[in-house]
Amino acid sequence: MTDVGTIDDKNFNQYSYEGAQLGAHSIGAPDPAYIVPKDASEYASDIQTFIDQGSNLIVTVGFNLNADTLTAAKANPDVWFIGVDQNACVDENGAPDSTFACAGDASQLLPNFVGLQYQEDQAGYLAGIVAGSITKNDTVAAIGGTNLVPAVVRYIQGFQLGAESVSKKVKVDTAYVATDNFGDAFNNPGLGTTFADQFIQTNHPDVVFQVAGKTGNGILQSACSAGLMGIGVDVDQYLSLNAASDPTYGCIVTSAEKHLSSSVSAVIQQIYLAKSSADLGLDKFGSLHFNASNDGIGVSPDHEATPLITPDIQTLIDNATAAMQADPPLVTCPENCGSAQ
Repeated sequence: MTDVGTIDDKNFNQYSYEGAQLGAHSIGAPDPAYIVPKDASEYASDIQTFIDQGSNLIVTVGFNLNADTLTAAKANPDVWFIGVDQNACVDENGAPDSTFACAGDASQLLPNFVGLQYQEDQAGYLAGIVAGSITKNDTVAAIGGTNLVPAVVRYIQGFQLGAESVSKKVKVDTAYVATDNFGDAFNNPGLGTTFADQFIQTNHPDVVFQVAGKTGNGILQSACSAGLMGIGVDVDQYLSLNAASDPTYGCIVTSAEKHLSSSVSAVIQQIYLAKSSADLGLDKFGSLHFNASNDGIGVSPDHEATPLITPDIQTLIDNATAAMQADPPLVTCPENCGSAQ
């Protein structure tokens, strides 16, 4: 079950679903059915539709579906739930905890829920290195859908730190398209274009990073139309938006990636092979974590014949990635930058 948007958004929904397809095929199951909710009011009823149809493993996509997924998992202990960009804050009885005290151990109290968490600040940091290295006027920008989604904030915080790691002269301007309208934040490319047009005219960046789903596709259109350099998000948007043959997106240099397809597919296979949830190695929030150390995040290659990502820039990326993979990591997130706040 996707979040609001489309199954073919060439981004978060699509690549998560492709991961579900790969996972299903790997265990001998047919293509999974899918539902695209019209708005948040349909989350709970759409999940229930799958339960009523007898589904025994349901993937829900996105932070916004977290509470409804946890409620369904609590009510249906014989059904597995995978929540992409989700975790389980539960009380002592295993029920979703709206106070966020999180006193319960979800791995024990809600063992049929598996949240997939990604360290977006790491991917953002690597993309920031690219931006800070290729900017010509020392001004780069990051435009998010809304700051109500922790993953969006983590991407942008990491991006800022990565750009500044190249040079303290680099200025990073940030903004968010919407305050509380998730349709505008992530499923309105027209608004993304008009928002970015105004932002670019005001701030004059020469590199623009989008963290706004399908709305962000409009942000990339704006950047390319203005002759700037663009950075995509979540997936390799140069490939997903066919930038090689579509000049609308021809300015995409790289993308900050969460490896959605491979992680969703891998967890489906893990669940299929597990004798119990204890075999999955979940944390107290019922989550598995994907980061540089397990190839859960990264940045896309520069696909142009004459790439802007030079060998020297690639060395910076490689060194930062290696530092993130170290135990403990040598590149760390500042206090609170990975929190829900």
